[in-house]
Amino acid sequence: MDPPGVQTIRFRRPTNKNETTTASVKPFNRHTGILQDQLRRAQRAPWVCSFSTAFRVILLMRVAGAMYGNIQDCDEVFNFWEPLHYLDRGYGFQTWETSPQYGIRSWAYIFIHWLPVKIASILLGTEQRPAFFAVRMFLALLSSFTEAKLYRTAVEKINYRAGRYLFFMLVCSAGMWTASTAFLPSSFAMYANTLAFTFALEPTNSQNMRRTMFTTLSFALGAIVGWPFALAVAIPFVFEELFLSGKDVVTKETVASWRASRWLRMFICAATAALLFVPVVALDTLFYGKLTIVPWNIVKYNIFPTGARGPELYGTEPITFYIYNLILNFNVLVPLALIALPALLVTSRIDRKRLGDKPPVGQTSPYILLAVRLAPVYLWLAIMSAQPHKEERFLFPVYPLICFNAAVALYLMRGWLEVAFVKVTKSPYKASTSMLFSRFTLSVIAAFMVISVSRILAHWEYYHAPMTLVYKFDSQEIPRLFNSTGHVHLPPPPQGAYDRYHEEEQAPRIDYAPFLKEFDLKLCLGKEWYRFPGHYLVPDGVRVDWIKSEFDGMLPGHFLETAKDAGVMERLKGTLVVPPGLNDLNKEAPQFYRDVNTCDYLIDLDFPLHPASSALEPRYAVDEKTWERVICLPFLDARHSSLLTRTMWMPGSRWQQANEFGDYCLLRHKQNMAAKEKKLALV
Repeated sequence: MDPPGVQTIRFRRPTNKNETTTASVKPFNRHTGILQDQLRRAQRAPWVCSFSTAFRVILLMRVAGAMYGNIQDCDEVFNFWEPLHYLDRGYGFQTWETSPQYGIRSWAYIFIHWLPVKIASILLGTEQRPAFFAVRMFLALLSSFTEAKLYRTAVEKINYRAGRYLFFMLVCSAGMWTASTAFLPSSFAMYANTLAFTFALEPTNSQNMRRTMFTTLSFALGAIVGWPFALAVAIPFVFEELFLSGKDVVTKETVASWRASRWLRMFICAATAALLFVPVVALDTLFYGKLTIVPWNIVKYNIFPTGARGPELYGTEPITFYIYNLILNFNVLVPLALIALPALLVTSRIDRKRLGDKPPVGQTSPYILLAVRLAPVYLWLAIMSAQPHKEERFLFPVYPLICFNAAVALYLMRGWLEVAFVKVTKSPYKASTSMLFSRFTLSVIAAFMVISVSRILAHWEYYHAPMTLVYKFDSQEIPRLFNSTGHVHLPPPPQGAYDRYHEEEQAPRIDYAPFLKEFDLKLCLGKEWYRFPGHYLVPDGVRVDWIKSEFDGMLPGHFLETAKDAGVMERLKGTLVVPPGLNDLNKEAPQFYRDVNTCDYLIDLDFPLHPASSALEPRYAVDEKTWERVICLPFLDARHSSLLTRTMWMPGSRWQQANEFGDYCLLRHKQNMAAKEKKLALV
């Protein structure tokens, strides 16, 4: 104590400081999403990129997929690329699915993709290849937008970290690399379902009519324009709308009125979405010449087949088929996606605070809401696995949702580590400064990315030969042919990449089609029919036909050819015709075959190390008396290659020694081409 009479001075902090400065800084645990971080409460939020940045990064990857990705499914070529080529060029292959007699492929869906084709023809000229890649770029743009929107919605409505994991999973997934730019209704359904899911992640309440309307419209768009079965993905959303209160506080006194308003809202939205049938049915009716409801035709054929008809005619697969395909496309994400619901149950028991504060009585718990959002993947896998006929493209509608489930599961597992660390160390502070948790998630994401990129490179290195071959046919063999006849003198193809780029930029563009009509070139395929990449990649004016092979099923016929410069109404002459020979019983149509001796060129695959031949499939590539090898490219012999090295690509000769390759060849008929070149040289 100071002695009496002694004065003292005391200092205090100034009182005129703007106190709102610190109050405005919110700890990131105030995040409004379903999942709440429990550590580092006073630290700033983890890094997440904006929608714009995410869109550009994803678009960069999708454009690369559009330029360098393979065509994985012959159904994509014959049921969609070929009808689009017919609309654009007036000729192409026609399958029984686009016959007016059956009408199970939507011309409305195909017609949507005619717009980028027309834009490409205006900006880049009348060549076919630019139109092909313009469509793929269009698909890449659609996919990138929906993926970026899903990522940002997950960041805002679920959790920062879970959204960040989702971003990297979407960008690098081998499955998304394939599905995002595939010209298939299941890919279109994937875009629509992803968009619908972004709206469905918003909070549910009676005032949020926007959520219900936009989600319903998006799901309906994917089902009506794309693939009707994709509507099954919407079942958990409909259940939530009709039976879960969400953010609404529902009491015993108000439950009846609340339920009536929810059901009425769902009915209004569904009725509005059903209006999408009007333009789709109108376009399909125009092209088929009679009232045609394609979604119903698809459901009727697949669910209610008559007689010997049905999808089983085209092969059946065991229940493990989809598991193997998912592992190839998503590797370590597959177990994560499948344990998402059990992981949520575990979290609700050992880390309940991560699901936020306990809701008031009458509201739906965050645990139930998140479980409903994780349910579509399980539901879709159950439905598809129960069908005998299985194809990889059938899983496309839930590919982004598989990444979503995996991201949530990874985040929940990170939470388990945090709980275990705190329990062992008895120090939340040590847990908040530990790098263990970020290293765990980083290792999982890094392993996924490395394996996925390896799988993508395997697609290019092992299976891209069919698309490369037809490009070389156009860029090398056709110019050589013109030079040999004296019709057109073109410089030899440049060798170096730098020289090739500059010479191609400076060289005048030449339309080969008028000259090819004089040659009447015929390109044939036998056992390699299902790897045909489509007329868009074959030189314009070359007729493609089939030759007989061991395959004894239904092959496509040709559309009724119309003038190249004809309009859409003129093309109806071909779409309205019921082609003879096409049937829905997968029975062979011998009239579609050409005599192999009348072919000018032939595409065939030969395995020199393990040759196989028969009377219908001789080794054309070694018949030097009749055929000359023009271009031969390596193609993986999967039957005689190691399981690991054939599914992934790694640099180094040791890795490749476990693989065997065949020769994917473009063969030239010596006698036929010599006669044509001699005849035209005299003209």
